[in-house]
Amino acid sequence: MPSLKALLLALFIIAVVVDQSFVEANFPKSMYINWGAHHSSFAGNGEDLQLVLDQTSGSAVKSKRSFLFGSIEMLIKLVPGNSAGTVTAYYHDEIDFEFLGNVSGQPYIVHTNIYTQGNGSREQQFYLWFDPTADFHNYTIHWNPTEVVWYIDNLPIRVFRNYEKDGIAFPNKQGMRVHASLWNADNWATRGGLVKIDWNSSPFIARFRRFRARACKWDGPVSINQCATKSPANWWTSPSFSQLSSSQMGQLNWVRQNFMIYDYCKDTKRFNGQIPPECFKQQF
Repeated sequence: MPSLKALLLALFIIAVVVDQSFVEANFPKSMYINWGAHHSSFAGNGEDLQLVLDQTSGSAVKSKRSFLFGSIEMLIKLVPGNSAGTVTAYYHDEIDFEFLGNVSGQPYIVHTNIYTQGNGSREQQFYLWFDPTADFHNYTIHWNPTEVVWYIDNLPIRVFRNYEKDGIAFPNKQGMRVHASLWNADNWATRGGLVKIDWNSSPFIARFRRFRARACKWDGPVSINQCATKSPANWWTSPSFSQLSSSQMGQLNWVRQNFMIYDYCKDTKRFNGQIPPECFKQQF
């Protein structure tokens, strides 16, 4: 039988682990409105967030803390009806989900991207296989020293692996804040900017719920090693999170084969035949 001292020590360690990797999900406690305050509102005891876009302004929130590695998730219900020209965004500073609005009856496009050393140009786009305006759906970014994975309702849709040893930049040396925003992007969002916002359909409203950050809190450069060290506290460094399982691979392939509409790795014209080097590496 373990001694009382050992049990107390174990409980203390568990408490520390929870404290270090979980951030209060209440929106007012974990985020602040950084744009369009008169167009943003919290509800449901702080569990719900509403962002609004009209002709005067869009709106946005930003996490109070920065993170390096872990899992960030949010439930989102997108702008219904004629949302052409609008973009609802949910992202770390360098790891993006953007939802491109469309005219009524046409599908939303999920636009994903990852920036490293200030360079993006790594877009992949997908149609959604459900109506994202009818109910809330879970959008998660899982990020560790090995890979970044984008999930929708627990289905992986994209992976970006760490090939830094081969000279390919990977976001692992800077903490990132979490953002959510709703804004006017009708110069590019819908059919390359051909379809503009119909302001007669405004106000446009996107709803967010249950922000969860099970992630390593960024405390400056010291966190680069602390957050990447393999330990029980840093659960995201577990071998089980270093690569998708066989069942997850099946889910990923189903999404990509049926709903992927753009992949920068296949856009030879855009890069004048000089495809980015990570496109020749195994990503899954």
